[in-house]
Amino acid sequence: MDRLSTLLKHFNLHASTFHQGGFCGTTPVYGQHSFGHAHLLRAGRLTFRNNRGQPTELSEPSLILAVRPQAHQLLASEADDAQLVCATLHFDGGANNPLTLALPDFIIMPLRELQGLDGTLDWLFAEAFGDECGRDVVLNRLFELMVIQLLRHLMARRTIASGMMAGLAHAQLSRALVCIHDEPQRNWSVAELAGRSGMSRASFAAHFRETVGITPADYLANWRISLTQKRLREGRPIALIADEVGYESPSALARTFRRKVGTSPKGWLQQKPA
Repeated sequence: MDRLSTLLKHFNLHASTFHQGGFCGTTPVYGQHSFGHAHLLRAGRLTFRNNRGQPTELSEPSLILAVRPQAHQLLASEADDAQLVCATLHFDGGANNPLTLALPDFIIMPLRELQGLDGTLDWLFAEAFGDECGRDVVLNRLFELMVIQLLRHLMARRTIASGMMAGLAHAQLSRALVCIHDEPQRNWSVAELAGRSGMSRASFAAHFRETVGITPADYLANWRISLTQKRLREGRPIALIADEVGYESPSALARTFRRKVGTSPKGWLQQKPA
């Protein structure tokens, strides 16, 4: 059972490295664009301020990750001797896709705690501070790989307490979530999903609500709407999308879309920036 591949297939990550080397001064990130950020402190000291202005002092190699657009600041003096590698993160399907919404606003972790990422991080730093040809392309791919490995790390250690990532980290509930992700067109019943999870219907429904935060039926509807939004961005016709995500007609999809999003599929698409 692969808990991540379908998610990443629909909401694939694209990184673009924009800084590697020494850092001195103040860099404000306003969070107005449709991408997140990853900052890797290789050496030295750094002050990070979140979108509420709260500071975090970093004095060892660390990761700062904001998968969604979030205002923040990086600050360092000349004496801090900070060495940074930074990239923007863009996801297919937009910044507020199910994968990014399942993660905290900011993830800040010392690199020594990221077991399993050592090889990727060593390679990334070697590329960033080296002078090999094709460096930028390699760095972009390494940032993408790092984020995928971080998702594995968070699930393995059950770091996130609620939501989709908590469900995927649960040995039994994850089976139901993978079924929904892999076959959104199927009209899954709670009894079917409970059976796939090896749980009784009542126990499954209670554990799902407690862990993921919503009912299985709402999760299936939300997943379908997320896929619909992605396909609308790609220019797919609503009639084709309805069949792909499990609705008997475009009007049935449009009704659910309006209930979940607050506007029609056409209206939502017109609100999106070009």
